[in-house]
Amino acid sequence: MNLDQRPCLRPLDFQPITYQNQPMWLLRDPLKLSQEQLIFPAYLTQLLMFIDGTRTMDTIHADFCSYVKAPVDYAVIADTLDQLDAALLLDNDRSQQFKQTLLAEYRAQPYRQPALAGLSYPSEPDKLTRLFEGYGRGDDLVDWQPWTGRGIVSPHIDYERGGHVYAKVWRRAAAAILAADLVVILGTDHNGGPGTVTLTRQAYTTPYGVLPTDLEMIAKLETAVGSDFAYAEELHHRDEHSVELSAVWLHYIYRQAGVTPKPMVPILVGSFHHFVANGHHPADDVKLTAVIDTTKREMSGKNVLLVASVDLAHVGPVFGDQFQMDVRRRANLRMADEGVMQTAVAGDAVGWYDQIAAVQDRNRICGFAPTYLMLRMLGRGNGRKIAYRQCAADPQNASFVSICGLLLD
Repeated sequence: MNLDQRPCLRPLDFQPITYQNQPMWLLRDPLKLSQEQLIFPAYLTQLLMFIDGTRTMDTIHADFCSYVKAPVDYAVIADTLDQLDAALLLDNDRSQQFKQTLLAEYRAQPYRQPALAGLSYPSEPDKLTRLFEGYGRGDDLVDWQPWTGRGIVSPHIDYERGGHVYAKVWRRAAAAILAADLVVILGTDHNGGPGTVTLTRQAYTTPYGVLPTDLEMIAKLETAVGSDFAYAEELHHRDEHSVELSAVWLHYIYRQAGVTPKPMVPILVGSFHHFVANGHHPADDVKLTAVIDTTKREMSGKNVLLVASVDLAHVGPVFGDQFQMDVRRRANLRMADEGVMQTAVAGDAVGWYDQIAAVQDRNRICGFAPTYLMLRMLGRGNGRKIAYRQCAADPQNASFVSICGLLLD
């Protein structure tokens, strides 16, 4: 690597592991540009914070030695950077070119293939149907009046933990789904950049077949925000699970009713953390406003159903907290979640944002951005909470992800 280069690490996932009886960190690439996975000793992982695109190799070496207060052989730094480069984990021409190759392959496919079929849920339609029927078993809909509202808040956690919440909200939304001319699914982009809204022209497939994409609507959104912005992170659609896990339930409802699926628009929404950090507000963002206004115009001319495919809080040691989720903390979490759910069912986008931002999103609401967009698109209204659950995120029951199902009129 050229000594004058200023290497920059790409956004990665870090997972603590034990390797050969030693604490280590596993580096994983969310975009899977390479199949290589690197295992770093704990002390060397600290080097990664200096690979931020502002330092040369010499400066990285000097700053790291100063940080650990010990001399480190320059060859260790050089070898580490070479390994990161070989694994396509640095943001440089090499990784960007490979990313473009993968994007071209994704766009060349006839459809967006399910990323989790056969892994997280059955790939065979009959087995999938039996699984979904099992989640709904015992859920009495006898007194349920057909609902034809405008918005669904659904989980995107795995079906094993969230299946009963999925079943409750999607079964109760069936009449609205079948009445809709178009379904827009706003999913959390777990690897998305600040304030991104990412489109794809690829139709999503499920074990039940193809969910057609509304290319005309996508073209309108593209025109509103510009193609560079709209597709800058399109490759994220390939493996992101948030839209997929709601799309499968959507397709299940169509299949159970024996009707052809209506067009769908899948949209991934990036993080709002930059707004929280700098004190700005998404209401002042030109691109987000263009997406909201374009969708609202479309809603005025046809029956559009919006879906926020989101989870709520992510708390406990697994997510970086220094505490374990005991009974008292879980009760406090439920109270906090009830507060944000109340603003959602009221269609209060400002209240939703302000409530989360006021505590610096300390509970890591991963549906923060998509739900805000949906509430802005819908406006004020009435809704109802259908289900809520706190799902264990580690074997010790010390970390939890909270999820909910809401229907918004």
